[in-house]
Amino acid sequence: MAYVELQLAKKHLNVEESFTEDDEYIKGLIEAAEAVVEKDICEELKALSGEDGKSLPAPLRQCILLMVGQYYANREPVAFAQSSQVPLSYSHLVSLYRNYNR
Repeated sequence: MAYVELQLAKKHLNVEESFTEDDEYIKGLIEAAEAVVEKDICEELKALSGEDGKSLPAPLRQCILLMVGQYYANREPVAFAQSSQVPLSYSHLVSLYRNYNR
């Protein structure tokens, strides 16, 4: 189950809604990002979804979007440009929900 909709991911990526060639690819990135967030918080996302079973807390949704953006911009495991981590970004947000009991 995707907790981040394709339309929101495309908006985050600055991809025009009318551009549909990457839709399946972006959906796959959403699935991968959700799996990464689950692993990082040591908890299934469905345990943290709202009463409707679809909504996540905003910080976790943002973590998924950050991962999708990272994967979309860097499609290979090697980068040739120097980069640095953005403070108070993914690591900070995901730590708010990490289950340290697992």
